[in-house]
Amino acid sequence: MRVVVAEDAAVVREGLVQILRDRDLDVVAAVGDADALVAAVEELRPDAVVADIRMPPTHRDDGLRAALELRERHPELGVLLFSQYVETRYADRLAGGPSGLAGLGYLLKERVVDIDEFVAALRRVAAGGTALDPEVVAQLLAARRAAETLSALTGREREVLSAMAEGRTNGGIAESLGVSRRAVEKHTAAIFDKLGLPRTESQHRRVLAVLHYLDRLG
Repeated sequence: MRVVVAEDAAVVREGLVQILRDRDLDVVAAVGDADALVAAVEELRPDAVVADIRMPPTHRDDGLRAALELRERHPELGVLLFSQYVETRYADRLAGGPSGLAGLGYLLKERVVDIDEFVAALRRVAAGGTALDPEVVAQLLAARRAAETLSALTGREREVLSAMAEGRTNGGIAESLGVSRRAVEKHTAAIFDKLGLPRTESQHRRVLAVLHYLDRLG
């Protein structure tokens, strides 16, 4: 089985290479940034890649976006994301690509306690199977539910929620949108209702609504 490893931390990268080679996997390239990952796959056509999510050049989600690009170009390529983070913005698109969940893995570094299980997960992904950490699944499902909830808001309610996230008061929102304060209050009440935020003494619904909104934006 031919594998490309993409990890910007040199010690972790070399450790992964050694682990895989010790278990008779052919590591054909080990790279430290997302552009090099794409180039290595295009040149060497491996069976699978192990990729971190946050890599150069921006150290944000470059590794994940590169994996998404590669999955779209090569649906047969096994992709095992190996990261400290769960990135819900693009991971859902990975699963929704032409291959679906086939050949997709997403494991969290701090939750891998058995090297042989990690290698088995990589082999499973390369063979077209799936290897998803339960925490990843839980966060993806939560993100999907959040998206479905926000999709229930009307266009005006989304505008009100967006203005709320900017820190505007009801009066400020009314002025910016050119509507009455009473209309903003009605929209705000509808937002709380659709987001399932009942009035309580211990929680500030306005803050919770904004957090819900910002979480979905990633």
